[in-house]
Amino acid sequence: MKSSTAFTIGELAGRFGLPTHVLRHWETAGLLSPPRTAGGRRYYGPADVTRIALILQGKELGFSLEQIHEVLGTDDPLARRAALRAQHVALTERITSAEAARQALAHAIDCTSEDFFTCPHFRRKLADRIPAER
Repeated sequence: MKSSTAFTIGELAGRFGLPTHVLRHWETAGLLSPPRTAGGRRYYGPADVTRIALILQGKELGFSLEQIHEVLGTDDPLARRAALRAQHVALTERITSAEAARQALAHAIDCTSEDFFTCPHFRRKLADRIPAER
């Protein structure tokens, strides 16, 4: 099956700059389910192109394949929205944590002490990260 809207695994992987084994892995994980020719060769259509872009976006956001599957693996819009909400909460928490780390780095870089390890403000911030004794 060859047409302008059907892609082989090599063509589609190449389009996204991925090795073909990545698409096979995503198929095993239930994220892709390409139809096959009578000879058993996979072929992908426009919907698969969109799906791969969604998977890559999820990976760029730091989500696992299991988390991505929660969104893409259901036809239930309510379940999909619930999974998106959970991922939104997790992403917001990571952004908050990353912003705090970014601010700590900026302070360490701009610190007027000879060495940021001796900076009282930096040491107070660092102390907030040390768990209390048990």
